[in-house]
Amino acid sequence: PQHVVLYPLVSKSLRNIAAGKDPLEGQRHCCSIAQMHEHYSLGYPDLDELQKNPQPLIFDIEVLKVEPPGSYQQDPWAMTDEEKLQAVPQIHKEGNELYRQGKVPEAAAKYYDAIACLKNLQMKEQPGSPDWIELDQKITPLLLNYCQCKLQCEEYYEVLDHCSSILNKYEDNVKAYFKRGKAHAAVWNVAEAQADFAKVLALDPSLRPVVSKELRSLEARLREKDAEDKIRFKGIFSQ
Repeated sequence: PQHVVLYPLVSKSLRNIAAGKDPLEGQRHCCSIAQMHEHYSLGYPDLDELQKNPQPLIFDIEVLKVEPPGSYQQDPWAMTDEEKLQAVPQIHKEGNELYRQGKVPEAAAKYYDAIACLKNLQMKEQPGSPDWIELDQKITPLLLNYCQCKLQCEEYYEVLDHCSSILNKYEDNVKAYFKRGKAHAAVWNVAEAQADFAKVLALDPSLRPVVSKELRSLEARLREKDAEDKIRFKGIFSQ
């Protein structure tokens, strides 16, 4: 056994990997010693204690299985920059196929992996530079696909956040307005939903039948909600 001063940071990265997160989450570009001083807490009490009081460690490593090269798909965090860029179209295709099969959460996970690959590359570019913009334009359709999955999974506030982030950069993105309008309608933000659907029509009048259907659905739900509220409040005030 020997002192392993940097092990708490390594352990945090391994725990992030096990949770499906970026192993470098929360870290910045600096040497390992500076990285240790950067964090008042690593998010795990046992690692915080080990960082304050380094101790000799013994590692037991168990080989679970051996997979030959090329027999498995690497996680995004393990890929080189070139591998990330090459993997995105295939991951996108796999997400689309899963979505067609009705496997929506699994499709969302694929889109998320593809977005993570591109975001990782984008972080290395100057915001607003041609390369940054090119990567962002590849991220946007993937993010819209991801939002479509989240709509179907009824995770509306995540849709609102992502679509708003898209529209902050691309004010004429019809799909982002439409998906955000559906999310607003689902959480009873009536005025916001109507405004987004109006923007959809202004940008693409050919979508009037689709927008009209969404507005009729919203109006029907509002009437149903009003009727339920009247019954509920009538019971309260009659007591």
